Amino acid sequence: MAHDVEAHHAGTEVPGGPHEAGVFPPFDPKNFAGELIWLAITFGALYLLMSKVALPRVGAILANRKDKIDSDLAAATKAQEEANAAADAHAKTLAEAKAKAQAVGQAQQAEASKAADARRAALEAELNAKLATAEQQIAATKTAALANVDSIATDAAHAIVQQLTGKPADSAAVSAAIAALKA
Repeated sequence: MAHDVEAHHAGTEVPGGPHEAGVFPPFDPKNFAGELIWLAITFGALYLLMSKVALPRVGAILANRKDKIDSDLAAATKAQEEANAAADAHAKTLAEAKAKAQAVGQAQQAEASKAADARRAALEAELNAKLATAEQQIAATKTAALANVDSIATDAAHAIVQQLTGKPADSAAVSAAIAALKA
């Protein structure tokens, strides 16, 4: 049993023995030569890997991007110039169309004005002719009416005298009375 206790203690010990009171291994001067060699090998391998593989790929990507950006900028500049030229051409065409429309409008207005003046003159001439005809008719009717006034007045006087007196009127006396009223 004593042996079991000893075996039990033997299994719980930390391997490697007691700690030495030495220096941390990476800082131990006797390990510097190996560490420097491995540092140089690792640095050289990383340098070769970066310079031969990674950096050329990154450089190619950057060059492609620069070329793409330059071509896009050139295309955008060209498109802007074309758009400006198209806008100028559109403005010129619009100005020409406005000028042409204004000229056509003025010509139409002048033509319509001439036509309206001609119609107005024709209508005035027609109305003046109708007015002259109407004035002639009025004058003829007035003359006819004035010519008939004597006979109408004579007939009316005969009818009034006969109605009032019951006897026919003297034609000479009625004609003399009408002549006196006219004067």
